[in-house]
Amino acid sequence: MFLDKSAIKVCHVEPPKGKSEKISGIQSLFEILPHMKSALILEGGGMRGVFTCGALDCLLDNKLYFPYVAGTSAGASNGLSYASRQRGRARACNIDELLKRNYIGLRFMLTQGCIMDYKYLFGDLPRKVRPYDFSAYLKSGRYILTATNCLTGKPEYFDSPKTFDDLLICCKASCSLPYLCKMVFINGVPYVDGGISDAVPQKKAERDGFKNNLVILTRNKGYRKSGQYLWPAKFFYGKYPELVRQLGRAHIDYNENISYIEHLEARGEITVIRPEEPLVVDRLQTDPEKLQQLYEQGYNAAKKLLKQIKSKHF
Repeated sequence: MFLDKSAIKVCHVEPPKGKSEKISGIQSLFEILPHMKSALILEGGGMRGVFTCGALDCLLDNKLYFPYVAGTSAGASNGLSYASRQRGRARACNIDELLKRNYIGLRFMLTQGCIMDYKYLFGDLPRKVRPYDFSAYLKSGRYILTATNCLTGKPEYFDSPKTFDDLLICCKASCSLPYLCKMVFINGVPYVDGGISDAVPQKKAERDGFKNNLVILTRNKGYRKSGQYLWPAKFFYGKYPELVRQLGRAHIDYNENISYIEHLEARGEITVIRPEEPLVVDRLQTDPEKLQQLYEQGYNAAKKLLKQIKSKHF
């Protein structure tokens, strides 16, 4: 599928030194209003992202709207319902519709080359079953979706897609798990899950001028990833050496990123919502009771920090 290049801006890792990215009308507004300089940053994590759904619904219940949202993988997907102000929609898509449709399973690997029914998740679900309010999304501010460029191994940031088709394909690229999903091609470039290269896009937001941010993580404090064997990467992605290289160091980048987040949190520069205990839910969890409990954990975690969020970010 090809994006309308005039309808979307793809931001690479960093602008060249001495040059600034083009300032849009929305960005100019943010420069005029300093109190709008807080962003919302959303980590992925597959079905662990149901924690994020709960936290986002708490923000919506309290009419706390950030003008800039940057998400990766499930964070990008679940954050879309926040951007469209559709309270409860992300929860319904992840729990209610999963129970009805059972859209996770090996049978989809055989029929679609993906562990999930992506034809449904990026087709009938947002278009017919749980219609997405695209017009509300367009009015909400900037929305950044992080994906990994398979040719470079670097993160790319799809900045506020302006058509519904473009938004869906960018979200699909951001969410396409390595090994378990096919690459997603956009304008001839293959992409996979953004979590490989930038799982928590705090630094992207900083480059765009947003430092005093609210970050929602899907792992408990102190969690760190360990390395994985590289032979699957070499077997599946041998034609993409930079992607293989990045898969080999993804855990290093993730751990450095989380250490940076914890450093900013300790200095009082950002606010972090995260699970208080290690999660028993994995990225492909299908148990509705466990997912509902996780949703409630996210809601309550955000509720505990409401006073701080309101005073620091609004």
